[in-house]
Amino acid sequence: MLKLTFREDIIVEKNNNLFDNLEKKTNVKQQDIFNLANSVSGANFKDEQTVRNLIQQVSKLANKPVPKEKEDELVKAITNNNLPLDFASLSKMFGKK
Repeated sequence: MLKLTFREDIIVEKNNNLFDNLEKKTNVKQQDIFNLANSVSGANFKDEQTVRNLIQQVSKLANKPVPKEKEDELVKAITNNNLPLDFASLSKMFGKK
């Protein structure tokens, strides 16, 4: 069983069905998701360059370009700890109508 520790108090266990479905829907390999999650463990999300690198990594993994304007908006929201947590607000932020 594969376990990821994002913080000392949060452990995510590999659930084949969940990750198989995620892989099918996104075309992103399960191992790539784990590698990305591990790479940001303990990252400083107040640091603009760290956040930009993360956004670019996710964009590359998902094969979805992020326009500079959207990247700037995301960086500002993340570094200021101002990301909405509800789905409607997130959808609006990402431009889904």
